[in-house]
Amino acid sequence: MWTQSAGPEVTAPLLVCPERQLLSDVGIQRDLIPVGREVAGVVVQVGPKVSSFQPDDEVVGILPLDSPCSGLCDAIDIDEQYLVQKPEKLSSVCAAGALRDGLHAYTALHTHARMAAGHTLLVMDGASSFGLMCIQLACYHGVKVLTTSHSPQTRSFLEQLRPSVGVQNPLVARVIPVDSGTSDLLSVVLEETGGLGLDIIIDSGVRLQDGEESEGTKFLPHKHDIISVLAVGGHWVTSHQDLQLDPPDCRLLHLKSASVSFLNPEVWTASSAQQGRYLHILKDTVEKMSAGVLRPQPEEAVPRYEATVAMEAVQRHQRTKAVVQL
Repeated sequence: MWTQSAGPEVTAPLLVCPERQLLSDVGIQRDLIPVGREVAGVVVQVGPKVSSFQPDDEVVGILPLDSPCSGLCDAIDIDEQYLVQKPEKLSSVCAAGALRDGLHAYTALHTHARMAAGHTLLVMDGASSFGLMCIQLACYHGVKVLTTSHSPQTRSFLEQLRPSVGVQNPLVARVIPVDSGTSDLLSVVLEETGGLGLDIIIDSGVRLQDGEESEGTKFLPHKHDIISVLAVGGHWVTSHQDLQLDPPDCRLLHLKSASVSFLNPEVWTASSAQQGRYLHILKDTVEKMSAGVLRPQPEEAVPRYEATVAMEAVQRHQRTKAVVQL
């Protein structure tokens, strides 16, 4: 099936190096890695076996890691199993720019943590695009949310978050500042949970050693702090692919009957074992964005002639993502 990029927007993916490493880990060697894999566009032509779409349908999806096409192409040849219908009210900029964060949040909370009403959740760095999606999705399902902030500005932003409809109570029950270098994480969690601990923790990275104080890790919690605030039967969902747990950490997890899950949403397109569930997640994500349940931070699209500069800025960590309009 061909989708045309006339009028859609695509967003820059995660950094190229981790993607290349992931391909290498599964035994695939590629000289070039596609960029802008989150796409929103219009179907131009369909093959004889395509059953889900027709020409002129507006669609959104994520290209697989081994895709021969980049999302910055004028036209893309893609299998229908990677696409879902884009709601009419949802803009292409919003759909392409926030789809991956929505997939991450859905995977962490539903697939790994088995989120349910009444649970207590801690989202590290709630002001990030991924953290914001987690907060909104959790609150929609009746979960009590705590989060951390890295600056007074992000703390103020998080404290002012409100749902789009219904009772206008704050989305976040407590914002825990960590910008001062010290954190009252344990005492705040025990206070907010009546000493029981957290049912779910979603991190944005962790420190493995006490002396780890680089610019990229100074705001991250220590792994032992995370395990200490877990409740009995709690779930820790981590993005740290090189996580190392010492025997005392494992014993504490065992005592709490707690679990650790690794968040790697690339597995959805790397394997077709749960293709139906993956498409359900994409469809539910875009529908919730269209309905205003999920309200991602606005992204300003840049023209294609600025795409190279935007992608380089993403790779140098000067920005987290870029939305390119063709």
